[in-house]
Amino acid sequence: MKTRTLDHVIYEKDGPIARIILNNPERANAQTSQMVHSVNEALDDAQYDYDIKVVIFKANGKGFCSGHVPDGSYPEFKAELDASGKVWRSAAQLFLWPVLKLWEFPKPVIAQVHGYAIGGGTTWALLPEITVCSDDAWFQMPLVPGFGLPGAETMFEPWVFMNYKRAAEYLYTAQKISAEQALEFGLANRVVPADELESTVEELAAKIAKAPLITLQATKAGIMRAWETMGFRTHQQATNDLQAVVTGSKEFQEYMRELMKRAAKPADRV
Repeated sequence: MKTRTLDHVIYEKDGPIARIILNNPERANAQTSQMVHSVNEALDDAQYDYDIKVVIFKANGKGFCSGHVPDGSYPEFKAELDASGKVWRSAAQLFLWPVLKLWEFPKPVIAQVHGYAIGGGTTWALLPEITVCSDDAWFQMPLVPGFGLPGAETMFEPWVFMNYKRAAEYLYTAQKISAEQALEFGLANRVVPADELESTVEELAAKIAKAPLITLQATKAGIMRAWETMGFRTHQQATNDLQAVVTGSKEFQEYMRELMKRAAKPADRV
C-alpha cells in the first residue's frame, strides 16, 4: 500500500482501491482551503492512475466533516475581498468547481460516513453515487436559518433527495436527518453498525473493483449524464451566483449580526 500525507488529508492506494481520508479531527474535519486542495490533488491522481478502479471517501476523528470553516477565514476569500470587495469567484474556486470535480469524477466513489456530516460536509458525504453510513451518522445543512444563506454554494439536494418537499423542508429548517432517515429518503445505500462500517465499505469496494475499469467508467458516465441532462451542472453554478447575491445584501448582513449576538456556534443559532 502507498500512503501520502497531504494538508489535512491522507491519501492511500491499495491495489485497485484508493482512499481519501479527511484528517483534521482537531477542527472536526472542517473544510479548510488546504483540505479542499488536497482532496482535488488526490482525485486528480486517482483519476489518471489506471490501476485505481474505486475511491473510498472517509474521515478520521469523531465525525465525517463539519462543513466549511465557520468564520470564513479562507485566503482565497481575503484576496478577492481586497481586490473587489466581494466574495464570488473565490467561493466558486473553493466550493463550486471542486464539487463538480467530485461529481464528474469518472470512477466509482463510495462515501464512508460516521458521526456528523454538516453543511459542506454533506456534499462530500451524499454526492458520491454510493453512501454507506454507520448507525450513529447524521446529516444537516444549517445555512438557511443558521447563517441566512440560501444553502451552500452548490445546492445538490434537489437531485440527491429527488423529492421536492423533503428537499425544501431540509433546507428551510436545517432539519437534522438520522442515518435511518437518510436510508428511508434514499440518501444512503446502507446503514450498518459502527463496528461494521469499515469492513462493509471495503467489501463493497472490492466487489465493484472486479469489473473492468472501462466498464465502470462507462456506467458512471451514463449515470452522471442523466443528471447533467436534468440540469445539475448548470444549477450548481447558479446557486454559487445566488450565494454571492445574498451575501452582498443589507438584509443578510443585519441578520448575521443578530445571529452572532445570539450565539457564536452555528449549531446554537438554528
